Amino acid sequence: MPNPNEQKGVPDLVTFREAARRVVAEGIAPSMTHQRISQLARADPDFPESRLIGKSRLADWDLLRTYFVAHARKAAGRDSRRRTKEAAPEPQAPDTQPDEG
Repeated sequence: MPNPNEQKGVPDLVTFREAARRVVAEGIAPSMTHQRISQLARADPDFPESRLIGKSRLADWDLLRTYFVAHARKAAGRDSRRRTKEAAPEPQAPDTQPDEG
């Protein structure tokens, strides 16, 4: 769904909760929580800039998407459970040769 603000040059600001929903909806990662995004924001110096507005943190979705695509690739390389269905290797067909003997 296109962001109507993009035409005006306004960033698509999202809360961490909405970012987690989009990460899963766009198939970037099989699961994500706003708590995990908060952890990454505190611990990872490469995490995109975010701003506290009221009680919520907001960040530019375009920057977050780029970050999470790279982050998901690294995570999928370490742990097969972190691979999306699209990124998972195709299952091997069982050996169909008849038994001898």
